[in-house]
Amino acid sequence: MTRNRSFLGVIIGLPYLHGLWHPQSKASANTQAQRFNVLYQILYTLSFYPMYSTLRNLVAIDSPTGFTHQACQYIFDLLKSYGWQPEFTNKGAVRCTLGNQAPTLSIAAHVDTLGAIVSKVKSDGTLGISKLGSPLLTSYETEYCRIYTLDGKIYTGTLLLNNPSAHANREAETTKRDLSNMHIRIDEETYTKEQTEDLGIQIGDIIAFDTRYQELPSGYIKSRFMDNKAGCYVLFEIARRLAQQNQTAPVELFFSNYEEVGHGGTCGYAPTIQELLTIDMGVLGNDNEGTETHCSICVKDGSGPYDYHFRRRLVHLAQQHQIPFKQDVYVYYSSDGSAALNAGQPFRVALIGDPVLLPRMVWNAPTKKAYKPP
Repeated sequence: MTRNRSFLGVIIGLPYLHGLWHPQSKASANTQAQRFNVLYQILYTLSFYPMYSTLRNLVAIDSPTGFTHQACQYIFDLLKSYGWQPEFTNKGAVRCTLGNQAPTLSIAAHVDTLGAIVSKVKSDGTLGISKLGSPLLTSYETEYCRIYTLDGKIYTGTLLLNNPSAHANREAETTKRDLSNMHIRIDEETYTKEQTEDLGIQIGDIIAFDTRYQELPSGYIKSRFMDNKAGCYVLFEIARRLAQQNQTAPVELFFSNYEEVGHGGTCGYAPTIQELLTIDMGVLGNDNEGTETHCSICVKDGSGPYDYHFRRRLVHLAQQHQIPFKQDVYVYYSSDGSAALNAGQPFRVALIGDPVLLPRMVWNAPTKKAYKPP
């Protein structure tokens, strides 16, 4: 994901183009001029020296689906520190209107990540798990993790294949990984079910995997869970820069907390919302046009096509400001936007993504020339 000239360049301008991308727009010429003027200011000030600290801090807070309260509290407090007035929904998501006007556009990103939950304490003291979302076991094998108990204790462990040593198991390399032959080994001296239960570990405890977050001199950031904490970071930057510019917009920022299990985007929006822009990971694959250095605009995912007029306006915005982008079909994919539509929300919905490739994303290095609007 690149910073100015691809992904963030598109996003920062969106609040000021609201009302311009649909044929029935009734925004006055003066209002349109003001929005474009602020867009230019925001794009100009969005230099190649971002505040990575908020992304870094958010990634450091474990937030598997169903266990997002600490991350959502961080988001709430951060938005408050910028001078906004966020609020929690009944499901624990965070929404924040960028001013006093009733919002008609919602920009959404999800804070919940993949993870696991304890499904069994085994007779040898190890843990059986059930997935939260759809983590690839082949990608997560040997990953370190944290186990959160109901009474607030935190233990560490590792996801392993049963009988994992190649010195003891001739089929260790060829065995198909699934939940029936994998376990969490706890970093405690425990060899029985009773010993593990005496630690306070039980069925239902949350398992969060290490992120391995790195910022590299080349401009890359490598980390798990850029899906979708990178999207949350973009929303942070919108909120921070609008506050810095003393600007407002009829826009709501929405941080959902159950996207990975399909219902994060179903409800909780302000009642005046008409359009929903979902920010999520952009798909990279052999049959996709996207790259790590282009903003990804999704034309269709597994739920069907996104709004034609909304997407066309995003394409024109990217073309007008020379922002590299690619349009793609995400075949095996759904988002908060598709969840909203499936729930019957009457929104016009579009989806754009920060391209992420297991688990790397790219930001332009600080030495690159910054984008300046005409």
